[in-house]
Amino acid sequence: MQLPDLPIRAALPELLATLGSTNCAVLQAPPGAGKTTLVPLALLNAPWMPPTGRIIVLEPRRLAARAAAARMAQLLGEPVGQTVGYRVRLESRISAKTRIEVATEVILTRMLQDDPALEGVAAVLFDEFHERSVQADLGLALALDAQAVLRPDLRILIMSATLEAERLGTWLEAPVVRSAGLQHPVSTHYLPPVG
Repeated sequence: MQLPDLPIRAALPELLATLGSTNCAVLQAPPGAGKTTLVPLALLNAPWMPPTGRIIVLEPRRLAARAAAARMAQLLGEPVGQTVGYRVRLESRISAKTRIEVATEVILTRMLQDDPALEGVAAVLFDEFHERSVQADLGLALALDAQAVLRPDLRILIMSATLEAERLGTWLEAPVVRSAGLQHPVSTHYLPPVG
């Protein structure tokens, strides 16, 4: 699989190395850098990822969850529900083959209530964490608790474009990985008034 040439690709080696040596990290990348779709796909082949391990990618909205799953599946050349699927309220497209599951934050809370150890899950990615909600904060607290007590091998990655990454990294005692955005030249042109 060839990943699209998006800015996040330059940060992937550092991110993979960081998650190889620690179980929690913060990723700060500008909008459009590719963090939502390329990071989960890159993690599938990480050395620490078990062959059947699953990745849960949390999105704050159902529409974003479905769109992210559709784009990742398209990059793999598969229909949604194979390697990449999604689970939102009242709708699910996953199968026994699904390894990346994009879900809304409330789904993680239910998953943790049913299975506090998140058996079979290798990583939980909190995307757009700057949008902050009770469900996201509760999900993070429960995932951190599961990691501390039951699953020290569980990777937790918090991703955002506008998050105070250093502050969150300090609070979590987690390294911060940054990705640059695309830079385009901007020029100003003044036109004479018309009429």
